[in-house]
Amino acid sequence: MVAAVAALLLVVTGCGSAGGGSAGGSGPIKAIDPYGGNLAEEGTPKHGGTLILGADREAVTFDPTVQNTNMAQNAVFDSLLKLSPDGKIEPFIARSMTTSDGGTTWTMTLTPGVTFSDGTAFDANAVVVNTQRHIDKATSPAHQYAAMIASMTAVDPLTVRFTLRSPLASFPIVFAQSGFSGTLGMIISPAALQKYGKDIGTHPVGAGPFTLTSWVRDSKMTLARNPHYWQQGMPYLDGLEFRPLPDTDTRTASTQNGDIDLAFAAYNQEIVRGLDNPQLQVYYGPGNSGEYLFFNFTKAPFDDRGMREAVIRAMDMKALSASQYNNRLTAANSLFDTSSPFHTQGASGEWPAYDPGKAKQLVDAYRAKGGNPDFTFKTTTSRQPFAEFVQAQMAAIGITVTVQTYDLAQYSSAVVQSGDFQLSTTVAPLDNPFPGVQRIVGTGGSGNFGRYSNPDVDTWLADAAVTGDDAQRTKDYQQVEDQVNKDLAVVWISRAYLATITKKDVKGIDRYLSRDMFYATTWLDR
Repeated sequence: MVAAVAALLLVVTGCGSAGGGSAGGSGPIKAIDPYGGNLAEEGTPKHGGTLILGADREAVTFDPTVQNTNMAQNAVFDSLLKLSPDGKIEPFIARSMTTSDGGTTWTMTLTPGVTFSDGTAFDANAVVVNTQRHIDKATSPAHQYAAMIASMTAVDPLTVRFTLRSPLASFPIVFAQSGFSGTLGMIISPAALQKYGKDIGTHPVGAGPFTLTSWVRDSKMTLARNPHYWQQGMPYLDGLEFRPLPDTDTRTASTQNGDIDLAFAAYNQEIVRGLDNPQLQVYYGPGNSGEYLFFNFTKAPFDDRGMREAVIRAMDMKALSASQYNNRLTAANSLFDTSSPFHTQGASGEWPAYDPGKAKQLVDAYRAKGGNPDFTFKTTTSRQPFAEFVQAQMAAIGITVTVQTYDLAQYSSAVVQSGDFQLSTTVAPLDNPFPGVQRIVGTGGSGNFGRYSNPDVDTWLADAAVTGDDAQRTKDYQQVEDQVNKDLAVVWISRAYLATITKKDVKGIDRYLSRDMFYATTWLDR
């Protein structure tokens, strides 16, 4: 569980400026080619070359049953299904996934002729074996989805039948998610599982476009073209080289000076500099959810709604944007971005506006009732400047804030895991409402660190997962968004800054908003 929390917090331990100068431009950073390039208009792909990629952390493992962020996973494992930009399911290795009884029984058909990189067949049995691993391992990030399965059968080599414990219209999505979010869609060769056992995480064998050839931790990881790849003529590249560059200044410099071809950016500052450099291409979409502060609903003073409102009204987002986001803060005031069909203006209307005078009145009223409005703000060491900003904003309305910072391992275990905080930070990008929203605001959700709970929200979330009616699902999520803002469940700060930044000659980018990529289509125009 500690590893899972650490991985979640690592998505972006700080979205604002990582320090070091500023860049031109102003106003919120808008979406720019959020899902990649226009592959049809980029020209005829060229074969050959090695793409050098800079990641913001070292990967933990290739094992999909272990929580971590590994940007190379999709290079080794093609997903069974994919998500389109509008959240619909698209075929990939699985050609289809259908239900005949409203979501209780699902039939998946596979593409014929697909093999793993070890030459063994990618068949229905492989899907069953891998799904069972998630069922058996309670710590798997996809366990909660796998546990919905009552039984599964390999009907024939290309057909798998899943019977769920209850109807779930959104079930196919769990075969299309990123590895970080928890997915049943990354399939390992059963022969490799038998051969490597617990070491499978460093000896991955999938059906993706590339195979792992070497891995020197904290140095580089190399992958070579998979000669058995199932999509004819692809991949176009000969290989990939991943370099862990966790220091943001180093990663940014490597991007700017051309030492790497592609960077997985995590900070506002990286995007701003990328946009200002005509030699670089930025792929970015603000998406839903993002950066926010967690109230601990089980402890004073934030078990009191008035105090939650006071904190929100005291936060000057314009000042925050100027001081730490290069005047390019992509502000958030709701669960879903304004471009999402699940967003309503009513939810934004519920969100308290910046009003330090009103905030001070709420603090005084709380103190008059005998409450102590002072609190401790806990976060990671990388968020020290942000914590100091919060501290100053609260001082202006009469609240004394004590700041405590921790390295990531300490923070995940001593603070988040234990619930030992009053106010804390996190970032949770949201590619798709199911199951991400339940994870963030559902009672007992794995990312609901503040222990927020509302039975109506839980009811709407359950209905959204079950219903096959798109209109009803949209209504459910709109009601969730509205209620979360009425309850002031969190302090919305900003959308996430998860971007892909490349040299201009890198083509064929196919990505999710979370930065997870599909590498078969990538090529170098050199």
